[in-house]
Amino acid sequence: MRDPIKLDIMSDPICPWCYIGKAHLDKALAQRPDHPFVIEWHPFQLNPDMPAGGMDRRDYLEGKFGGKEAAVRAYAPVVEHAEKAGLNINFEAMQRTPNTLNAHRLIHWSGIEGRQTAAVSALFKAYFVDARDIGDAEVLADIADSIEMDAAVVAKLLLTDEDIQAIRDRDAHSRQMGISSVPTFIVGNQHAVPGAQPPALWLKVIDELTGADPS
Repeated sequence: MRDPIKLDIMSDPICPWCYIGKAHLDKALAQRPDHPFVIEWHPFQLNPDMPAGGMDRRDYLEGKFGGKEAAVRAYAPVVEHAEKAGLNINFEAMQRTPNTLNAHRLIHWSGIEGRQTAAVSALFKAYFVDARDIGDAEVLADIADSIEMDAAVVAKLLLTDEDIQAIRDRDAHSRQMGISSVPTFIVGNQHAVPGAQPPALWLKVIDELTGADPS
């Protein structure tokens, strides 16, 4: 048995590059089922100042990019890379851009139960495929139920301030480390791998870590 290697991933459930990056990583891990990684997901809010109830997505994008045409141009590479990764992002159906603080709380709680990657996957699907508002407490409770967490407990926790400050502190810690964009992957507490890297890069990393012959 080889020693496990920590793979820390900073991401946000509304970040399309995080969604694409996870798909690439998943493909590599599927090809190397004996990979040494122990994965932990960490909070990083793209929009930490987003109103608690989120905002209209069109208003958000046009405000961020300076108009509809600029927003379309900004997202063109996302659409291209998502298609190459075999992902369908349902941008047309998305109505709101949520505040993701509560989604990050759900990811944290799912980690306690050993369901963290399942939670991240479910949140990505809910937002990018099903165009659901993952800032909504009922939606988050339903997602919890779908990954065999206790939806009633999650719903009650979401009514409290439980772990809100902890999420904000962890987000701030990542920024203090110099992380300014996501996804960012930290391999073995040492090496930062930024961006939605292709499966080939991850295969190379895994083979180097395990001493495997890629041929």
